[in-house]
Amino acid sequence: MNDPALQTRGLVVGFGGTEVLKRIELAVPRRQITALVGPSGCGKSTLLRCFNRMNDHLAGFFHRGDVLIGGRDVYDAGWPLESLRFEVGMVFQKANPFPLSIRDNVLFGPTIAGVGQRSVLDEILERSLRGAQLWDEVKDRVGASALELSGGQQQRLCIARALASSPEILLLDEPASALDPIATAKLEETLVELAAEVTVLLVTHNMQQAGRIAHRTAFLYLGELVEEGETTTMFNRPKEKLTEDYLTGRFG
Repeated sequence: MNDPALQTRGLVVGFGGTEVLKRIELAVPRRQITALVGPSGCGKSTLLRCFNRMNDHLAGFFHRGDVLIGGRDVYDAGWPLESLRFEVGMVFQKANPFPLSIRDNVLFGPTIAGVGQRSVLDEILERSLRGAQLWDEVKDRVGASALELSGGQQQRLCIARALASSPEILLLDEPASALDPIATAKLEETLVELAAEVTVLLVTHNMQQAGRIAHRTAFLYLGELVEEGETTTMFNRPKEKLTEDYLTGRFG
């Protein structure tokens, strides 16, 4: 794959004396949705969090090998952590809006970065909410508390908050797990739209969701990358028996 957005080379990750990821070789293409799938405890979320160094503060964390974004090592001493996390946005399993207005939630990152001009902030606000397909629902009440939004709206607000910093990459850790089917469908529609502009790496337990929206899928099992490829091909003609067993629900 030429010029991947995200890449790992020989990546080993663990905590204390336990290896959680074992020599992961993965390349994630730009401006597509790539899904990470596998049973609970296989290392999906740990791998996801490597790309914005969210594992670093966990007790006993260690890693070997390379974690690259656009060919640059995320542990490059010349790449400040704050700068990395502006480039790599993250949305978690549970919506976590700040107890602030919708507007202040979205503009939290740009404000911290020193953007102060009202017209610029207004443009960022509208662009980000449109990107998260939330603008039409909240444009007349951006001063209201974010906590008044529904669960699905709160999760899309968290996407808007991430988009406000103009990331190249968006990491999502089971973002629809707490949502009802209607809110899940809206979230998936949002991600498909975003993938035209942003690289999306998505952890999901939902095989149907991966099949619906992911261009590529990577299957992890017991810390190893078993198989990775174009989603339709993998789901219809998996190369590995273990992949076939997982995708057909024989375990997991």
